[in-house]
Amino acid sequence: MTGPASSARSGPAATGIALAVLSAGTFGTSGIAGSALIGSGWSPAAAAVARLGGAAVLLAVPALLQLRGRWALLRQGAGKVTIYGLIAIGGGQLFYFNAIEYMPIGIALVFEYLGVVLVVGWLWASGAQRPRWLTVAGVIAVIAGLALLVDLPGPARIRPIGFVWGLLEAVSLAAYFLLSAAGTEESLPPLVMAWSGLSVGAAFLAAAGGLGVVPLAARASDVELLHRHLSWLVPVLELSVVAAVIAYTAGIAAARRLGAKLASLIGIAEVFFAVLYAWLLLGQRPSALEFTGGACILAGVLLVRADENQE
Repeated sequence: MTGPASSARSGPAATGIALAVLSAGTFGTSGIAGSALIGSGWSPAAAAVARLGGAAVLLAVPALLQLRGRWALLRQGAGKVTIYGLIAIGGGQLFYFNAIEYMPIGIALVFEYLGVVLVVGWLWASGAQRPRWLTVAGVIAVIAGLALLVDLPGPARIRPIGFVWGLLEAVSLAAYFLLSAAGTEESLPPLVMAWSGLSVGAAFLAAAGGLGVVPLAARASDVELLHRHLSWLVPVLELSVVAAVIAYTAGIAAARRLGAKLASLIGIAEVFFAVLYAWLLLGQRPSALEFTGGACILAGVLLVRADENQE
């Protein structure tokens, strides 16, 4: 179909794809900055609290200015925000940290992005979108590419409890995209949604640490980042500004334009970006298997995008 209606749809879609790629690219930076903190003695949960809490503080003033006194919007969206912060943000971090205690990080990522399958399944079960063969083929290609990208065929030992945490990761990711996409003109703006969700998520993780569910340990000392000794504030700011403020705000805006299905598939590019950053910044050259995985992910996203164009 061509004409004004098609052009009108293509504009928001192009913006949504750009925002989704931006979100994936900024989320992908968290590994390098987070590893610098953890390598200097921070616990993963403490790094997550610093990331989410710092982002919530930075977004507070812009979010309140964007609300412009429309407190009714915040009250009306309180339930959605609470679920978003607890399950999609705070829960996602908690489930991931527990999962990597029982399985390799690569397999934990595969479990997490099985959330894409859950998104497609939920949209089908709810009657919103029945997947056609292009979408099914695209999802299979993306999951296969992800498995290659993280070297799933390699040797790995997984304890049974790890499967439980991994599946909870997948549920958390699916909730992130479904809740992010469920917005209208009368909903909370993406920036306000990100701020409120980050605030709830940070409070949840801090409470989990206080109760001993996850260890909280931090050190105010220099860290080694990109082969340089820098203040611990540098990776904390990177995690807060780039990997949280930009990543979550862009991700919510993208999901509202593209829908949960396409946004979640493009979101898998986070793993591709993480590999790319490790290559460019740390000299960790990807293997032929990882290049093949990246190609499969790209092919899968293009298949789903082609399916979307047929609707």
